[in-house]
Amino acid sequence: MILGMSLALYTQIHVIISLIAIASGLLVAIGMIMARSSGPMTALFLATTVLTSVTGFFFPFHGVTPGIVVGILSLVVLLLAVIARYGKHLAGGWRGTYVFTAMFALYLNVFVLVAQCFEHIPSFHALAPTGTEPPFKIAQGIVLVVFVVLTIFANKKFRFAIA
Repeated sequence: MILGMSLALYTQIHVIISLIAIASGLLVAIGMIMARSSGPMTALFLATTVLTSVTGFFFPFHGVTPGIVVGILSLVVLLLAVIARYGKHLAGGWRGTYVFTAMFALYLNVFVLVAQCFEHIPSFHALAPTGTEPPFKIAQGIVLVVFVVLTIFANKKFRFAIA
């Protein structure tokens, strides 16, 4: 039981929050690339991404896991994104800080999504049962390259968006 819920129900809620975070984050990323500010969608993305990280800490675990490290890193990055967006209102260098941190937080969500797909979807799991095989590394490499390119475009275009 976690917070009065079965592990299965808690996991379902965590996954739904994570998928909302990824979907809203992709919309925010598209907005940045199109030089548009996505006010309510940005708030949804940041809030659900924080919630995804926080809810991840309540799963039963023993010691420090890769998920715990990603969760801590995500929360630090999200703190900077929130400060840049809402505290500093994207002024000066804070605009670039926001773009990088928001995109990095989204990347971490997608990184975990890919890892979970390889762990829980049988056809993917058969390709990389330990997560160290080439198919897993190639998939994560592609995700990394895509996010580096998206972040570069977002940084170039979003500097002209009205906050």
